[in-house]
Amino acid sequence: MNMKGSSMNTHMGNIVINNEVIAQYAGSVAVECFGIVGMAGINVKDGLVRLLKMDSMTRGINVSVKNNKLTLDFHVIVAYGVSISAVADNLISNVKYKVEEFTGINIEKINIYVDGVRVID
Repeated sequence: MNMKGSSMNTHMGNIVINNEVIAQYAGSVAVECFGIVGMAGINVKDGLVRLLKMDSMTRGINVSVKNNKLTLDFHVIVAYGVSISAVADNLISNVKYKVEEFTGINIEKINIYVDGVRVID
C-alpha cells in the first residue's frame, strides 16, 4: 500500500501529513547540520550529481511509512574534509528528534546516501 501521507487518529478524527511536508521539514533540519552542504539530485540522463536548491531539495529525500513508522532516505552532499560518520550521526540524531517532535510519528530508520562532496569556501 503506497500512501502519499502519514496519518494518525485523534479523539475527533484523523490527521494526515503529506509526505512532502515531512520531507521538506526533514530537509530543512538536515541542511542546518554541521558538514551537510545540501541535498543531492542525480541527473538520470548524464549521471551527474548536483546540489539541489532549497525549493527542490525534497527530491533528495524519500519518505516512506510502514506500520505507522517513518523511514527517511537522505541523498546528501557533504563538506570536504569532515568525518562522514560524525556528520551522519549528527544528522540522524537531529532529524530523528525534530521530525518526531514535529509529526508525532516515530522514525524507524534513517538511511543516508553520500552522493557527493564539496569544498566549502
